[in-house]
Amino acid sequence: MPWAAAARAAIALALPLAIGLAAGEPAYGALASMGALSGVIGDTADAYRMRIFNIAVPQLFGAIGVTIGSLVHGHGWVAVGAVTGVALVSGMISTIGAVASVSSLLLLLNCSIGAGLPLPGSWWLAPVLMSGGGLLVLALALLAWPLRSGIPERAAVAHTYRTVADLLAATGTERYVDVRLAVTQSLDQSYDLALARRAFHHGRNPELARLLAQLNAITPVVEAAAAAHQFDEPLAPEIPDAVRHLADAVETGYTGPIGLGLPVPTNETARAVDHALRHAADVVSDRSAGKASLRNVDDRLGRPSPKLSASLDQGGPPSLRERATRASRNVLLSAASWRYGLRLALCIGLAQALVSLVPVPRSYWVALTITFVMKPDFGSVFSRALLRALGTVAGLVVAAVVLALVPLGWWDVPVMFVLGPLIPVLGRRGYGYQTAAVTPVILLLSDVLNQLGTALLVPRLVDSLIGCAIALVAGYLLWPESWHTRVGDRLADAVADTARYVEYAFGADVDHAARARMRRRLYRDLSAIRTEFQRALSEPPPNGRRAAAWLPLVVAVERIVDATTAAGVRIRHGAQRPSPAEISHVALQLRELSDGLRETDTLVAVRTDLTGPAGSVLEPLRQEVAAARAIASPH
Repeated sequence: MPWAAAARAAIALALPLAIGLAAGEPAYGALASMGALSGVIGDTADAYRMRIFNIAVPQLFGAIGVTIGSLVHGHGWVAVGAVTGVALVSGMISTIGAVASVSSLLLLLNCSIGAGLPLPGSWWLAPVLMSGGGLLVLALALLAWPLRSGIPERAAVAHTYRTVADLLAATGTERYVDVRLAVTQSLDQSYDLALARRAFHHGRNPELARLLAQLNAITPVVEAAAAAHQFDEPLAPEIPDAVRHLADAVETGYTGPIGLGLPVPTNETARAVDHALRHAADVVSDRSAGKASLRNVDDRLGRPSPKLSASLDQGGPPSLRERATRASRNVLLSAASWRYGLRLALCIGLAQALVSLVPVPRSYWVALTITFVMKPDFGSVFSRALLRALGTVAGLVVAAVVLALVPLGWWDVPVMFVLGPLIPVLGRRGYGYQTAAVTPVILLLSDVLNQLGTALLVPRLVDSLIGCAIALVAGYLLWPESWHTRVGDRLADAVADTARYVEYAFGADVDHAARARMRRRLYRDLSAIRTEFQRALSEPPPNGRRAAAWLPLVVAVERIVDATTAAGVRIRHGAQRPSPAEISHVALQLRELSDGLRETDTLVAVRTDLTGPAGSVLEPLRQEVAAARAIASPH
């Protein structure tokens, strides 16, 4: 139960409404509560610095959106053109990243609200009130920052260590793949939190350097786990217990000697695990080896800066202006961002035309529904449309009771105080639950603005169904992106990257930091592809069936990356390095597989000759590549 988030939602949604009622301007309080609602939905980060990005930045875009919407309200074709243009921009910038996605969502939502509702006061009042409500959520979230500074970041790194402990315990079992995906996600989150903290420091920060060094130190342990799993070697229970002991030290900030109690290694793989764990213990305990790591640790994220020490001393990663310029260029030149932007603009244009031009009693709720349903990074459009309809029906049942039994005025405040916490509580369970929690809150605030009571219920249900229908037809059925286009190409890119990884990882002059960055990027890409498959499984035929058919190939590519990592660990611990011809042969087979994935929608098995020297360190890798080629290849 997210008790703190629930308490913030209760206060942030009820307090502005109470202030508005006390001042004799309930409509102003309702607008501020609407802004707080967006902040409550975006209040998902654990670290305080990430909350600033997740809540404050979207409020700026939301203020721009409601300003544009309110200025074109009631202007017919002008409103249609303006909201459609905002939808195009919103769709394109949502592909940049997580914060941009939330910002683009709020930009379009508030623009739709401003264009569909007559807002009280001057043109500047609504954006000020709505932004103020969102910033109230941020202020409540930051109250405990002085007491908990640095704790969420340390907790995230400790959680990563614990997931790695679970990975070590799962070696040689069927649970390994699922746990490894959890490790990838935990590493990504920990690096994101640490680098978000870096954005607020413009000089050497010893605590940040130590956190990143601890994250980097766990990477060899993950690689050693891959080697142990490759040979189906379950590890002694003392090994994952030792990593959990390190996790406790990370979380508490302990820097004294750490007794690991490791068993004596008996083979090459066990020696790799033992060596990696002892190095991690040195870094966590901040001994001389750990201090050396703090000075010279490499940035394993694949960022432009080659050394973290240089990053800390010389200004760090690219500036905000450079990152913004690069992101803007990528968005403008990306076919995917244009394709999604045009899909969203078409749907929103139809919705706004229905609201602004056709003489039927439709409202902003149509565009609002489409905005939520058409978010590609939130899940399958098809399943979200169904969940939106079901969640709206459930929410309307609650709203009917509230609007029928609760008179307008001060009674709305305690009701909002009760309904608000349901948003963070139910929102974590899924989109349908979140819709059911948000719907009565929005309807109660809308009732404060236009005072229509239960007359709102049936039109809002019809509007939701119309929005879902537009999203399904104009945003889904008319854009039949094939399974090959959406995921096949991404999987082909991952296979091609794996070929480059094989060539680099076993070359004569290997930069271990660059090799680690390549491996991390591969695992992140494969994790994202897994997510795409999970979304596609919920789609109707034929995409759902294609997803199920292609899943074995995803598993095969993951095993190829694991085998490559395991071979690299064995070489570092004494195994003979493979010949250039052997490396080139494996890479060639991977590139042929990659080319085949781009050319076909149907998986075709191909017999592949991948023989090599007996006892070679690449023998397991050859077997995995042959298995993948047996699933899909050019034909």
